Amino acid sequence: MRAAPSVPTLGALCAVGGSLCFSLGDMAIKFLSGAYPLHEIILIRSMIGMAILLAVIMPLAGGYARIRTRQPGKHLLRGAFVVVANMAFFLALSAMPLANATAIFYVSPLMIALFSVLFLGERVGPRRWAAIGAGLLGVVIMVRPGSDTFSAIALLPLLAAASYAGLQIMTRKLGLGESAATMAFYIQVTFISFSVVFGLAVGNGRFDPGGDGTLSFLLREWVWPAPADLPFFALAGLGTSVGGLLISQAYRLCEAALVAPLEYVAMPMAIFWGLTVFGDWPDAVSWIGIGFILGAGLYMVWRETRASS
Repeated sequence: MRAAPSVPTLGALCAVGGSLCFSLGDMAIKFLSGAYPLHEIILIRSMIGMAILLAVIMPLAGGYARIRTRQPGKHLLRGAFVVVANMAFFLALSAMPLANATAIFYVSPLMIALFSVLFLGERVGPRRWAAIGAGLLGVVIMVRPGSDTFSAIALLPLLAAASYAGLQIMTRKLGLGESAATMAFYIQVTFISFSVVFGLAVGNGRFDPGGDGTLSFLLREWVWPAPADLPFFALAGLGTSVGGLLISQAYRLCEAALVAPLEYVAMPMAIFWGLTVFGDWPDAVSWIGIGFILGAGLYMVWRETRASS
């Protein structure tokens, strides 16, 4: 009989699988961003995700008793982090190439490594600090502050990255006493609640400035989904439910600074989706920034592998 995978290996597989699911969901949401308001996409995505969670994942994870929690406040804070991260990132997707937005967002694993030192007491050596600095340099190259090509929209993935880092630090804290299924359930509850309230406030389109800009994506009128777009809503729902479960499990099993760099697998997937679905290809300067960010993450993975061998 083959030996069962070790806990670090299982955590790593969950991180990679979750990142692939999120990449698929991001592609679907960017595809839908030209026709639907963001709050509608998030609501439908989360309702599909909740259905998958309740019908399939929760029974396999120990039953509906997993819904009970003794830490509702921490779940609420974690939910607030994920709402900000999603809103900022998806708003950026409406106006940026998928690969560029993803590359800037993927400074989040470096932020997680930093936050794990500040809030979890985990250790990061000087070489990993250097990797964090290299990753941040890559972000500066991609954002290009002070140049003619700079856009404030490029700051949205940075906001998403910081919020996502806070989310995963809360995951690490909650994971000591909560299952991944429980955390995934309350994330979907937060998404649905926020989307309903936001939709009731602005869903009639009275604040929509018109056009195809980022603000219009946030405030445009709710419309009934076209049948041809339903598969993309389904992909978005599948990505958030399965991806959220796998990422939560990864952070429960392993240290945050080990799991975080493995999420970089979504970067080549973002380049692939950008090219095949949207016809976007990063320019030369963006490739330099992507190289710094990916190199920093891969170096951190290599250092962790040597340290644990």
